[in-house]
Amino acid sequence: MDQPNDIYIIQQVLEGNSGAYSVIVDRYKDLVYSVVIKIVKNREEAEETAQDTFLKAYHALPGFKREAKFSTWLFRIAYNSAISKTRRKQITTAAIDDKLIENYSTDEIKENIGQLDEEVQVKVLQKAIQTLTNDDQLLINLFYHSRQSVEEIALITGLSDANVKVKLHRIRKKLFVEMQSRMNSGIPQIHN
Repeated sequence: MDQPNDIYIIQQVLEGNSGAYSVIVDRYKDLVYSVVIKIVKNREEAEETAQDTFLKAYHALPGFKREAKFSTWLFRIAYNSAISKTRRKQITTAAIDDKLIENYSTDEIKENIGQLDEEVQVKVLQKAIQTLTNDDQLLINLFYHSRQSVEEIALITGLSDANVKVKLHRIRKKLFVEMQSRMNSGIPQIHN
């Protein structure tokens, strides 16, 4: 049997069946958590922020205008909640130097990375992703893991479509540079 779509469930909740909201929570809890954890970087705080997200979304359901997909709307709430949480903590991160990034061509880096077997590539990529800022990790996660479109990411983050495209391009280049750096140093950092 097919699962009821989000709009049907929302309508049920708005008509007084608050128990139907558990379907929404079950459907999106992992994705919301993955958005939040990329920003707050702490499991307990991510769980708390994810719960806050669902609570905020529940109370805001009457205002959901259905102009975007429900998941996009929910991810926007999760993103804003996580950003608010980190701003309160005043977390700062270091980014990869942009000048270093410009010294490499993408084709050069892709060619060198392509020489690694797939399992090693995945491990090097995972370590490279950990070097990104929280915001960059979130954009990559939304685009590749959560399969959000550029337009949906723009709605979630409040950035323009063009800005999302530029940021994704720069992030990919940062990742390639970091992966290249790890390869040039003999890949000992894979097991860190």
